[in-house]
Amino acid sequence: MARLPEAALQAFAYHGGHLGAARRLVPDAPEPWIDLSTGVNPHPYPLPEIAPEAWTRLPDPSALARLEAAAAARYRAQPPARVVAAPGSQTIIQALARLLPARRVGVLGATYPGHARAWSAEVIRVDRIEDFGGCDVAVVVNPNNPDGRVVESAALSALARSMAPRVLIVDEAFADFDAADESLAPDLPERGAIVLRSFGKTYGLAGLRLGFAIAPPDLAGRLRVALGPWAISGPAIQVGLQALPDDGWFEAMRARVKAEAERLDRLLMATGWTVIGGTSLFRLASRADAAERFAALLGAGILTRPFAEAPDRLRFGLPGDEAAWERLARALA
Repeated sequence: MARLPEAALQAFAYHGGHLGAARRLVPDAPEPWIDLSTGVNPHPYPLPEIAPEAWTRLPDPSALARLEAAAAARYRAQPPARVVAAPGSQTIIQALARLLPARRVGVLGATYPGHARAWSAEVIRVDRIEDFGGCDVAVVVNPNNPDGRVVESAALSALARSMAPRVLIVDEAFADFDAADESLAPDLPERGAIVLRSFGKTYGLAGLRLGFAIAPPDLAGRLRVALGPWAISGPAIQVGLQALPDDGWFEAMRARVKAEAERLDRLLMATGWTVIGGTSLFRLASRADAAERFAALLGAGILTRPFAEAPDRLRFGLPGDEAAWERLARALA
């Protein structure tokens, strides 16, 4: 397959998961498609049996409180911080852009574009955390998506203190398996910082739509009001209540995805790619003909993540089973 036109490339560059667009672009690609574009764990948490009343009744506030307590324990959040559950961390990003007064928002480095696009304020890119001066809101994705850069929690704490009463948003969507020791959640300042965590990516259940914000009490309260009542479905609460305290599954999965990320690195390097970085759930790699390779992978029924601003790079998620690994190896070769 030839290099894609720029308009087609843009369709995949904002966010992963556009299998419908891929099928329309390459209708003759082999099925089933292998989606390596999202960075979602391909090994989902085993779904529990859902009680019928979870579907037929409005969610009980006490069950939601237990879910948020389980999240606080998983993320080691300490009082007086508050945990707020939301239907996905993207929902929190959008809500904060409406809640926080800001004339200028700084975003650290090339990162997940959903943060910049959420704001109606002026958004600037900064290259160092020392460069947030003059910003009303600072955004740090930690570890960063897509290159896996990690900022130490001590530096983030200092930044939060320097910004108060302005706000630092730390998006820890990929922190569970890679940078938990650098999470800001256990040392959340009274004011000046809010931490975002993603349930769906870690537990491989993105369609469940569940994420969490950890924030000082005043900001947590405003966020809860903005989300409104019954923001989390009964089934999502039940799944979260079982998954979050399951240390055995979590530790086994941490070891599994780390080993698979190392396997993916070896495969990419053996087929001419330079691995730049990433996390245990995705790898960022480069080669001069990455745009052509993206198109060729589409022709093989494999969707990866391109970057319009960096056409020599692709992001690869983890294949979900041995058959997918073999198809990827053949396509890369």
